[in-house]
Amino acid sequence: MHADVGAKVLVTRYLPGRLVLGHGAADEPETYRQAGALLASLHAQDPHPDPDHERRENAKALAWLDGTHRIDTRTEQRLRSLVASWPAEPVIVVPTHGDWQPRNWLVDDGTVRVIDFGRADLRPAMTDLTRLAAQDFRRNPSLEEAFLDGYGSDPREPAAWLRTRVREAIGTACWSYAVGDPAFEEQGHRMVADVLDEA
Repeated sequence: MHADVGAKVLVTRYLPGRLVLGHGAADEPETYRQAGALLASLHAQDPHPDPDHERRENAKALAWLDGTHRIDTRTEQRLRSLVASWPAEPVIVVPTHGDWQPRNWLVDDGTVRVIDFGRADLRPAMTDLTRLAAQDFRRNPSLEEAFLDGYGSDPREPAAWLRTRVREAIGTACWSYAVGDPAFEEQGHRMVADVLDEA
């Protein structure tokens, strides 16, 4: 509603609704169609090239691997070699949410709304699909079809999408170990195995 950049203040209003996660709407294609349309509106704002994004993201992935985790040594070496082989070319970045999934969507009388922009940043558009692909799209492909229908296109270029998913898998496995979330860590290890099968 209001913002003051100098004061670093952003005023919002309360959004009514119930979390989609744990609600019947989490399995309804219409929810994902609306979420796709909302995300397309967010991504349409201020696209521009970033010459350093890939380099920064590769460095973050390697930094996760430098820390304490439970990725086995052989898998870690495969991941390191893969990341080291990637180009660091400029990419187009847009405003992204950073955690676009049902736990950050509300449904209010059939209308989907979005909350929690705490991870918002300028990134390639496809990065907002990583968590959906690892969870919701994986369990029900019709949700992916509905989401892309709402979005209007598919922003995932195959080579860049693989790089994005590898980095997300590394981050998930390492972060969840660091915070003591074994269920999420298990998902991270599955994500690592899935992307290495494709690499």
